[in-house]
Amino acid sequence: MPSSASPTFSPAAARALHLAAQGLLRTRRRRAARPDVLAEIRRMGVLQIDTIHVVARSPYLVLWSRLGDYPQKWLDELLAEGALFEYWAHEACFVPIEDYRLLRHRMLDPLAMGWKYAARWLAEHRAEVDAVLAHVRAHGPVRALDFERTDGKAGGWWAWKPEKRALEVLFTAGALMIARRHHFQRVYDVAERVLPGWSDSALPPLEQARRELALKTVRALGLARAAWVPDYYRTRGARIDLEALAEEGALLRASVEGWRDPVYVHADHAALAQQAAAGALTPTLTTVLSPFDPVVWDRRRVLELFDFDYRLECYTPAHKRVHGYFTLPLLRRGALVGRVDAKAHRRDGIFELKALALEPGARIGERFVRDMAGALRRCAGWHGCPRVTVGRTTPPSFAAALDDALAHVTHAAEAA
Repeated sequence: MPSSASPTFSPAAARALHLAAQGLLRTRRRRAARPDVLAEIRRMGVLQIDTIHVVARSPYLVLWSRLGDYPQKWLDELLAEGALFEYWAHEACFVPIEDYRLLRHRMLDPLAMGWKYAARWLAEHRAEVDAVLAHVRAHGPVRALDFERTDGKAGGWWAWKPEKRALEVLFTAGALMIARRHHFQRVYDVAERVLPGWSDSALPPLEQARRELALKTVRALGLARAAWVPDYYRTRGARIDLEALAEEGALLRASVEGWRDPVYVHADHAALAQQAAAGALTPTLTTVLSPFDPVVWDRRRVLELFDFDYRLECYTPAHKRVHGYFTLPLLRRGALVGRVDAKAHRRDGIFELKALALEPGARIGERFVRDMAGALRRCAGWHGCPRVTVGRTTPPSFAAALDDALAHVTHAAEAA
């Protein structure tokens, strides 16, 4: 990138730079290998965790969008081996273990995270919490299920049994860590066994940690408005002067056509940004995204960058939903072109497209339909569902075109 002037990106170039930084610019040319899973998490910085399972759970789907078909066990193995750890980053996330030092401050001051730390409950149940910690230290890793409920109440996140709350409080305070997951359930162990080499003497100053998190954010996003940065690692309230980082040379200033405020690019992306500004980054990937993919989890950012108004409606009463329970954004060649409410019926081998809505400006030609059919077919196949059914679509005429294209994709795969 020339140092004499700040480059200006077209909106399309800005999107291309963002997708390149996120590993979503082009279709992969080689099959994913196990190290690629960790490499993609390092590229994103964090991998958000969610347990909804109508399709593959979010962390696995986020990786599939970038890697294509891969064994889900690779992610589980990386956690169990200690290459990753779990903590509150954007939300509950898998994070590369080398970044433990950057989030350790949150464990030492968990009250700063508000609702994630039940301080009053802890004060009232200190003895029980200490007893749970002593039990884990003496007897080894546990799951919440290992404690029998004795208060007669039903389960649910709003009525956790005391031991579950104790485990979560101890996890947030850093006394416990997640050693592994068993059937996606957390297995807790004391931090000194999960991360035996750690000493708080290695803790960087708080301001340095915040600085590094800001730089990681800008690098993960490709380019960033200042207002976008606090959301990525939930650092609201911690003011980081991006202009000062640009003066240091850690960030590069740039602009986007039609935007009044500047954007910032990580110095590591200087060559990539130069390509983007020259219009040389061409998005070719068409894929399905998780609602918790970094590209779409910040609803304001995705609206500003992609003109895509996205809401997750699984927490909305059914009669008020517009698009469906768990809609997956559809990325095609640099644009977010629609969303699909899908469900994987794994036992029956059916991937159901319950409702699919394209954006009003989508230009539905033969190539567009073929791209969509290919992406949906690949996603279904990774779920172990050879049959794809098409329900309601917007516009309605897209249903027949998609159904026909899906059949051709199947026949082409069988012929190959």
